[in-house]
Amino acid sequence: MKHLVTVVILWSVVGVGVGPAGACCPWKQIIGVIQAGNKVGSGTGQVTGGDQPWHTITGRAAVNLTTGELQFRVRGLVLAGGNAIGTPGAVTMVKGRLVCDTTGVENDGNSVLVDTVLVPLSPQGDAQFHGHVDLPSDPCITQPNLAFLIRTAGGAWIASGEVRVSGGEDEHED
Repeated sequence: MKHLVTVVILWSVVGVGVGPAGACCPWKQIIGVIQAGNKVGSGTGQVTGGDQPWHTITGRAAVNLTTGELQFRVRGLVLAGGNAIGTPGAVTMVKGRLVCDTTGVENDGNSVLVDTVLVPLSPQGDAQFHGHVDLPSDPCITQPNLAFLIRTAGGAWIASGEVRVSGGEDEHED
């Protein structure tokens, strides 16, 4: 059976505010999940980590909160445990996912999830996406708890966007 992967992008805009044009959230790195079972988000929008550790060589992601333009690139996304160690195993597709944790705001307390379309994951664990996503309205895009992860079609996340940088600072692709 083939498994699909969804990339979920986590970001925190605490102390780094979103600019007036809405450009936001470049991450310098995408890393694999280390501890199985970690949870991101809340309520019906909660995403649970996979049951095996994953590793990446490198990766980058960015989203523009005004236009909905999103891009990511990951290289070497492979299992770091189990019998398929060093390969993506049965995972052949990935999908980007934005997680907006709206806990404590005037809504139902469930995280809002926004997905990209599926893209191929090579046998070496390489994937990329550049396109548009439909973003929800406020308060989601103005909240301090936004994220980018990579997750399986079954729902478990296996990698996340890390090392967020401010606009213009070392944002080139690998």
